[in-house]
Amino acid sequence: MTKPFCVEITAEVFIARKVNDIFLKVAYWRFLTQNAPHSLTGFRQIMVIGWLRLILLQNVIYLKRIKINYLLIGIVTLLLAVALWPSIPGFNQAENRIAAIKARGVLRVSTISSPLTWTMINGKATGLDYELAKQFADYLGVKLLVVVRPNINALFDDLDNDNADLLAAGLVYNSRRSSDYQAGPTYYSVSQQMVYRVGSPRPKSLGGVKPSQLVLSSGQAVVSDLQKLKEAQYPELSWSIDAKQTSNQLLQQVVDGNIAFTISDSIAISLFQRVHPQLAVALDVTDEQPVTWFSKRDGDDSMSAALLDFYNKISSDGTLARVEEKYLGHIGDFDYVDTRTFLNAVDAVLPELQPLFEKYSDDIDWPLLAAISYQESHWDTHATSTKRACAG
Repeated sequence: MTKPFCVEITAEVFIARKVNDIFLKVAYWRFLTQNAPHSLTGFRQIMVIGWLRLILLQNVIYLKRIKINYLLIGIVTLLLAVALWPSIPGFNQAENRIAAIKARGVLRVSTISSPLTWTMINGKATGLDYELAKQFADYLGVKLLVVVRPNINALFDDLDNDNADLLAAGLVYNSRRSSDYQAGPTYYSVSQQMVYRVGSPRPKSLGGVKPSQLVLSSGQAVVSDLQKLKEAQYPELSWSIDAKQTSNQLLQQVVDGNIAFTISDSIAISLFQRVHPQLAVALDVTDEQPVTWFSKRDGDDSMSAALLDFYNKISSDGTLARVEEKYLGHIGDFDYVDTRTFLNAVDAVLPELQPLFEKYSDDIDWPLLAAISYQESHWDTHATSTKRACAG
């Protein structure tokens, strides 16, 4: 006995609804995981395709009456999908970002100049971020191109204008940045601290900062923290932005007495104090914050996947630990008196000994030989080693 026509249609519609439900759930999962501003448009387009499919199947009674077969339903749905799908973010890319970098043969990294990120010493590039970026380029099998920008805002402009693949500049993670850009793995953490010059009045809190005393560099993430503190605790708090100087240059301005206060991360301050012990920490502005790299946020996850695999690799083989020990291992050992003694010796004693260090340095850079010598004897020509370090 043949089943009633209405029962057959009900079963088809039921199946169509189930298929459509799965389709929409997958689309919604993609929308949530992308978490990008333009993902909403793609999600709506996916829903349109699903709903059109359902409408066609729900009207199958009418279609049967006019002798249109199911093949036409599939063709129409497919054509609609093809028409709408190319505009969905992430699906219209001929190649992902990592493939484009490999095809170009160059990884473009933007950074700022500082002892910890990138700097030139004796004609050679050095820095924690530089070394890790170089290893990431090697991991991808491409060359590294580093572009140095004057401030943090200029770094993010490079991403916006597609002039950089990555920002590797000791940038802290915060909600505002992560909403617009894709953060990579965390490789160390810092707190934001306000500094002043030794001998000048030290504020006990942000409430003691007078207008025009606090100067920040353009693009510093701590601005969002200060805005929250201003709203919650310190309504009179104010600061100015210097778009022409980096945070490290503003630290120098504090040492020189040109500005009263600035804010920088704890590691940058610790490194700066080794050369300028007059710089002192007044107070902590934030708790510890993760430091990460940033890339462009869109529907392409290939950069995030590559960074995650790269950091897993250098973490497991000990490379990351060695690089961090090289640049961060001595952080926290600052001693004001020892630093002042060393700097005085550099000015008074080193000029006399420099010709000897240059003569006997051989393949070692003479500054390194001088540093080893200072560690052993403080450049005292009459010093003797209690451990017979120089015994033949």
